[in-house]
Amino acid sequence: MSTAPDDRVLLGHITGISGLRGWVKVHSDTSPRNNIVSYPQWWVELAGSWRQFQVLQGRPQGKTIVAQLEGVDTPELASTLIGASIAISRAELPEPAAGEYYWADLIGMQVRTVDDIRIGPVSRLFETGANDVMVIADHREGQGDTKEVLVPWLVPDVITDVDVVERIITVDWDPDF
Repeated sequence: MSTAPDDRVLLGHITGISGLRGWVKVHSDTSPRNNIVSYPQWWVELAGSWRQFQVLQGRPQGKTIVAQLEGVDTPELASTLIGASIAISRAELPEPAAGEYYWADLIGMQVRTVDDIRIGPVSRLFETGANDVMVIADHREGQGDTKEVLVPWLVPDVITDVDVVERIITVDWDPDF
């Protein structure tokens, strides 16, 4: 077992087993989803401990992805990985094109409106089919309990600026909507 890199980027998680030879079912957050098996080594986290696995094979299977990991050759071994997160070192990712961002880089960025109202940090993103949606933890004063604000990722209509250095996303959006 080797030490996991500090610059890990989560790509998905293991959801189940497939077949009698220890293949695992994978939920992939990559786009396209089968890109996850193009990375030859995965860091897999289970119960707070990271372990590196060589990806021997992988492919789409129905609505999921299946993969064969080195050293995992029985359903019993594969079942111990269910629920595990999958990550790679950031150094393995290609640089995004201008105006494109990895979701992992957007998480935690502060969001403010074009009127300079600070809403809060990005907690997660998800796909809807029509467009991606940013979920922001609303930390505005006087709001009581923290609530979530959903903002469509529509550039330039809603997302007017992404400052990766200052880690601020500016939106043309009413946070009370």
